[in-house]
Amino acid sequence: MVNRFILNEVSYFGPGSRKEIVGEIKRIGGRKGLVVTDKSLIEFGVAKMVTDVLDEAGIAYDIFADVKPNPTVANVKSGIKAFEEAGADFIVAIGGGSAIDTAKGISIVVNNPEFADIVSLEGCAPTKHRGVPMIALPTTAGTAAETTINYVIIDEEKQKKMVCVDPNDIPAVAIIDAELMYTLPKSLTAATGMDALTHAIEGYITKGAWPMSDMFEIEAIKMIAKNLPTAVFEPRNPEGRDAMALAQYIAGMAFSNVGLGLVHGMAHPMGSLFDIPHGVANALLLPTVMEFNMPAAKAKYRNIAEAMGVDTSAMNEDEAAQAACDAVRDLAVKVGIPQHLTDLGITADDIDKLAKQAVEDVCTPGNPRDVTYDDVIALYTKVL
Repeated sequence: MVNRFILNEVSYFGPGSRKEIVGEIKRIGGRKGLVVTDKSLIEFGVAKMVTDVLDEAGIAYDIFADVKPNPTVANVKSGIKAFEEAGADFIVAIGGGSAIDTAKGISIVVNNPEFADIVSLEGCAPTKHRGVPMIALPTTAGTAAETTINYVIIDEEKQKKMVCVDPNDIPAVAIIDAELMYTLPKSLTAATGMDALTHAIEGYITKGAWPMSDMFEIEAIKMIAKNLPTAVFEPRNPEGRDAMALAQYIAGMAFSNVGLGLVHGMAHPMGSLFDIPHGVANALLLPTVMEFNMPAAKAKYRNIAEAMGVDTSAMNEDEAAQAACDAVRDLAVKVGIPQHLTDLGITADDIDKLAKQAVEDVCTPGNPRDVTYDDVIALYTKVL
């Protein structure tokens, strides 16, 4: 069996590492950039922490800040127009998954104009050229979009999330500077942190997992379990923020290369149909889907429980597996994640349309246990 592993060309880690952007722009020969971010990051001065570095170095750029929390086809098309009007030749993406995913869509289409409709990028599109050079600076510790070959765009017409998987979209440079995350609100810190945990656990038990990806995912689970509460309740504690910034990147390195599973398959329609934040959807679903998957991944669940800080030495296999699920649920409750779909405005009448999209989602086939439409209906109903 052949296993592929794709990573960024260059990555930087640590407080203040955003200053490395100047040298990297020079290395890639960039003349003018398009900064892709969102209005809230401009309003709260987070984007300025990066653009100040560009200003001090005399690097020219325009700003595209019309990024939506769940980016759409129209969103990406607007960004492509902004890139062309700016006369830019590289992209600086500042933000969470929404900003970086939008930037990926822009980057790919500029160098592969035959995909200008955007919707043809869904799945594993056969693009021929690397995207425009991109430097990604995450402002949340969750999506790991700065190091993955995936991005998600909403097709407004079909009201569904398109998962795009393309090695040509990976940012050339990732800069993981936790100082950009210190002002992240408690609720968003919790949701994105649980998103990272979902990546790590699904990447650990997915059908495509192998020893190299397992090594990264189990370490990410340990780091998230230990540090997420600190990041949520002590937002300016450098130890918690730095550890979460690194943990989500580690999880992303692996899941990007091995895939995910049913949690993401069920979470995506919650975002496209009801605009539920992706991390919240994942966190709500994760422990329940883990229980469903237990028969197919029981051997690994003891390792997950241990990584979550549970002593399983006196437990049999079934007890250790349930302990893993319970530990994940307890962490979600501790950091304030809603536990029922009704808390998010979703009713029993909505479950059918959610399930139809979930079984067709590109992430669902990676689930360790095969799943049917009826299974998905039952799982949504369980968390209703």
